[in-house]
Amino acid sequence: MSSSFGKLFRVSTFGESHCPGVGVVVDGCLPGMALTEPDIQYQLDRRRPGQSAVSTDRQESDQVSIQSGTEHGLTLGTPISLFVPNKDQRPGDYKSMADIPRPSHADFTYQSKYGIRASSGGGRSSARETIGRVCAGAIAEKMLKTALGIDIVAWVSQVGQIKAPETDGLNLTRSMVDASMIRCPDSDAAKAMEAAVLRAKEEKDSIGGVVSCVCTHVPAGLGEPVFDKLEALLAHAMLSIPATKGFEIGSGFAGAQMRGSVHNDPFVLKNGRLGTTTNFSGGIQGGISNGEPIVFRVAFKPPATIGYAQETVDFQGRQATLAAKGRHDPCVVARAVPIVESMAALVLADVMLQQQARLAGAALMGKHGFPFRH
Repeated sequence: MSSSFGKLFRVSTFGESHCPGVGVVVDGCLPGMALTEPDIQYQLDRRRPGQSAVSTDRQESDQVSIQSGTEHGLTLGTPISLFVPNKDQRPGDYKSMADIPRPSHADFTYQSKYGIRASSGGGRSSARETIGRVCAGAIAEKMLKTALGIDIVAWVSQVGQIKAPETDGLNLTRSMVDASMIRCPDSDAAKAMEAAVLRAKEEKDSIGGVVSCVCTHVPAGLGEPVFDKLEALLAHAMLSIPATKGFEIGSGFAGAQMRGSVHNDPFVLKNGRLGTTTNFSGGIQGGISNGEPIVFRVAFKPPATIGYAQETVDFQGRQATLAAKGRHDPCVVARAVPIVESMAALVLADVMLQQQARLAGAALMGKHGFPFRH
């Protein structure tokens, strides 16, 4: 199983939905950075279940503990281990579903791949796994902010067919995003979105949506063509999040309807550096950041586990009716906001370290010549 992500800033998540706990090991954090649990808890509180009427009723405080990698509140440069216990577990809710693969869920595919699966809560396919990502992302985000001043803000831009007015997000803050429980900064759209989610919940159904994200103050030069282009890494990161079904950056699919004379981003001088007048590229050209804000969107499907009765078959192919028990999100986008931010931070932290290694190597060669020449 692939449970690790990144090259120089590398994270490995562990744990299942109904085991004693979940967590992550982070390797590659720079030494000497101030880091304590509150630096991480803020994002976990935004991700945790049971925080509003539009999320699951499962109640978890999701309190993180740092178990290694720091001393006296400073990172040591050694692996950082973080752990979050599972407390509000109800594996019995899944007993009736043990022999029935939930439609559009990972029960059938996990069973097909491994010959066994965690039948309660979905195991590693559960969104509980993303706790480790959020913990690691909070560390990456602090490193990015400290080193380069990078800011990352995500928000809900669509639920079902309800779309918020378009915005580049450059003036958004997380406090503005968190002003509504659906995490849409437009108050009118937020009310309509919340009503749609509550209606789906009342009908024991679910609904999908879109999370938009902007990363600002990203310097030019990040990304590793040709296979590790920055947008490819971001797509990889976002589509690894549970329930994602689409990713687009900059103009995205709308760019296919435009002409080059409109879509091209002309260069101008901005505060002593080259910049662009428009940003249809989404801040990335040739797989490398160009210094403009990185703007992308992630589509989330309706959660697969619903209480609405569905006609299906069990693992033996016998007819069955499934009305799932348990506590599930009627829509995941509100809680997905900090997960999207965290995965963006992991990507940017990794490519930042790769670029810094390249610059350090170039400086070494410029000062001493090729270091390994005899």
